Amino acid sequence: MGKEADPVALYYRLQDHYGPQQWWPAETPFEVMVGAILTQNAAWERVEVAIASLKQHRLMSAAAICSIGQDELAEVIRSCGYFNLKAKRLQAFCGWYNGREQALSALETVPLREALLAVHGVGPETADDMLLYAFQRPVFVIDTYTRRLFERLGWYPQKSPYQQLQQFVEGAFSSWKEAERIVIFNELHGLIVAHAKAFCKKQPRCMGCPLQCGYEPEKK
Repeated sequence: MGKEADPVALYYRLQDHYGPQQWWPAETPFEVMVGAILTQNAAWERVEVAIASLKQHRLMSAAAICSIGQDELAEVIRSCGYFNLKAKRLQAFCGWYNGREQALSALETVPLREALLAVHGVGPETADDMLLYAFQRPVFVIDTYTRRLFERLGWYPQKSPYQQLQQFVEGAFSSWKEAERIVIFNELHGLIVAHAKAFCKKQPRCMGCPLQCGYEPEKK
């Protein structure tokens, strides 16, 4: 891990530059869960089209998604890519979730995360998206953008274990109140996404970057 590894300072610096992000872009907690599944290996712009299509077809509920054939659902969400696989995963999730809403919300965070991870097609990032943005739990989401940024900052290699990176961020805010951590983790994730799209791309655009981490791309 590199020097000056401080997620708190990172949050304030990005916040000063980009302002509030108010993530996740969704109208309901269930829509967050649907989006978390559809955004796997897909650009958010394509997911938005798929979500709009689900709404147009009156399919933005667990019961409705379970009521149609998998092939039909796949056509509705075709825009998000891997649509056959995602239709299968979405129906598996909705079949598990339907009717359990209140019971799941009453669970503590750790058993709720374990329950989500037991559902077909739900991995750590997807589960944590749901926990943070749908269930309002103080967990930090580790995604590709976060891995890339942390490596370029000299903090952790991109292939570091998910849990190691998550504990690193959550530990930096451990003394904060739970309600504060929920807001901070929500905003920090959105800020990292905004930064990755503006500067910390696969091919970095370092000129004008608010972090000025000193990263030097490998020369080919």
